Amino acid sequence: MSQDCRRYRAIFISDVHLGTKGCQSGLLLDFLRRNDADTIYLVGDIVDAWRLKQGWFWPQEHNDVVQKLLRKVRKHVRLIYVPGNHDEFLKGYLGVHFGGVEVVESAIHVGVDGRKYLVVHGDAFDMVVRHAKWLALCGDWAYDAALAINTYVNLVRRHLGLTYWSLSQWAKLKVKTAVNFIGDYENALVTEAKRHGVDGIICGHIHHAALHDRFGTRYMNCGDWVESCTALAETYDGQFELIQWSTAGAVPVPASIELAAAA
Repeated sequence: MSQDCRRYRAIFISDVHLGTKGCQSGLLLDFLRRNDADTIYLVGDIVDAWRLKQGWFWPQEHNDVVQKLLRKVRKHVRLIYVPGNHDEFLKGYLGVHFGGVEVVESAIHVGVDGRKYLVVHGDAFDMVVRHAKWLALCGDWAYDAALAINTYVNLVRRHLGLTYWSLSQWAKLKVKTAVNFIGDYENALVTEAKRHGVDGIICGHIHHAALHDRFGTRYMNCGDWVESCTALAETYDGQFELIQWSTAGAVPVPASIELAAAA
């Protein structure tokens, strides 16, 4: 392991969406090269089978991400894969090991202090995905459109010397229905954690990184690698932290995440 590589007890990554043009595979590769862990959890939607069915898109960089993860397994990193809705084809292989990768429906992560955290993708608690898949697919198309628009917006912003700005992230924080959905989703996940008798829950799915105890139980969402490029990590002293990655490495956590953590 290189000297500039930081090691954690556990790293949680979700919503990479390999197979889509919006995937920030280059940043994820850089993150994986400069961060390591005893255990890495892939918390769903790592591969986007929905998009691949509509048209094949798989550049070398996406293959490099897969190979990098498999190399970590060969170096004795435990890799646990919890499928989501976009990679639901893997749910037919629960309990199977692929080259050392463990595919499970959910997992229990035990922290340094003995506290237990349920690890799920979270799509089962999104009523749109669960009961109206056709509507979710429409939403997926609209999301891709927003990402495409965002690409052109940020070309202009770069010419003006401005920093990156995410249209979809802005909408999530400003549109009342989106804000309400995030709150309802978080509450549903915390309720599930309480039902399982654990101390908290770790999830993904909604592309909104957060770490808080707002509902009386620890809620942690590792975010995504399309918009925010975030991961969740547990240090060896048992602290959980959200990491946002850029071309310069780790950057200060955005205000939206800080507010969630402090709430």
